[in-house]
Amino acid sequence: MAIPPNDAGSSRTRAVSRRRFFAGAGAAAAYSVIRPGLVRGSTANAKVNLGIIGCGGRGTWIANLFQQHGGYNLVGAADYFQDRVDAFGEKYGVPPGRRFTGLSGYRRMLEQPVDAVAIITPPYFHPEQAANAVAAGKHVYLAKPVAVDTPGCKTIEQSGAQATTSRLCFLVDFQTRVNPLFVEAVRRVHAGAIGQFAFGEATYHGDDPFLGQVDNYQSGSPEGRLRAWGLSRELSGDIITEQNIHALDVASWIMNQPPLRAYGTGGRKYRGVGSCWDTFSVTFHYPGDVGVTFSSRQFNGHGTRPEGIRNRMFGSEGVLETEYGGQVLIRGKQFFRGGKTPRIYEEGAVGNIAAFHDAIQHGGCTNATVAESVRSNLLTILGRTAAYQGRVVTWDEILASDERLVPDLKGLAD
Repeated sequence: MAIPPNDAGSSRTRAVSRRRFFAGAGAAAAYSVIRPGLVRGSTANAKVNLGIIGCGGRGTWIANLFQQHGGYNLVGAADYFQDRVDAFGEKYGVPPGRRFTGLSGYRRMLEQPVDAVAIITPPYFHPEQAANAVAAGKHVYLAKPVAVDTPGCKTIEQSGAQATTSRLCFLVDFQTRVNPLFVEAVRRVHAGAIGQFAFGEATYHGDDPFLGQVDNYQSGSPEGRLRAWGLSRELSGDIITEQNIHALDVASWIMNQPPLRAYGTGGRKYRGVGSCWDTFSVTFHYPGDVGVTFSSRQFNGHGTRPEGIRNRMFGSEGVLETEYGGQVLIRGKQFFRGGKTPRIYEEGAVGNIAAFHDAIQHGGCTNATVAESVRSNLLTILGRTAAYQGRVVTWDEILASDERLVPDLKGLAD
């Protein structure tokens, strides 16, 4: 997907855009949400009427965590597919009159007496659904990634700002950002624990998680293609945005600023179905001549180790090492033993669900997760564009881009 160079905006406009993203990203080392242990008052036990938009595997899984929290009533469900919304409704006691289907079903749910929505749909739909939820006066809990292209990221940024103005909470669900070991390790690094940054690495290596969608994709039907959204570049943003964002978000968090430019490559070495690539290799160039290399794959590694989501940052006085679900530590002069994170996937979501509830109850509407998430999302788009085009692409080009990824939704019911 070609992204044209920025030949329309002035240098002043680019500078303002860069400052705006720097300021938003540097506001906090970790997400500024209210921690459960700091909640005061009996209102923390009040129930939040919640609707779920997206009742597939992840939506059903996270609904269970909302229910276990005890502070939410599951009162609405929306999904394109009738079978999914009915299975969800039967499981969580959502009556048929509050189950909504079709592409616009979520709009009808927003008309219902719900306080908040959790949006767990394919990433392409996130910007529009979140914007409409905020416009309807609902608090928003949003799955990553927030968008598949730059215009979508800007829409999320605007929705987050509007939510703050309207005293609504808007939280993006990244698990690492609320993990105590990750938070403490990155805090120490930002305080100088590894000295001056030299270079970094980010990797996301694993098997293909979308094999179960192949038959639906090959059916050729509009519904089949929608069920197989993970194989669609337009619906998912490609693997670098939909999946690899976990590793690149940690890199962005560590660097605490956007890169200047990137160059990369990749392709389809294994996957024969769909429009997504199965490997990316990208180098991000940050201020101070600091390079962060990134690689990912979604095919059989034949037993090679290590796999998974890993980050390393090398500095003049030490090294930060992190693994999603594994060890977090700092080696060097200011050693930090850290520890392992075997339950980060669930514990991170549980922490975010609790923080979302507390923020709603106590008016915590700074919504600091938005700026961090938008920056990480744009980082993936920068890397994707550089790899697609096989050339150096600058951060300012990505900020100025108006290219949209638009899936073919013809034949789908409204």
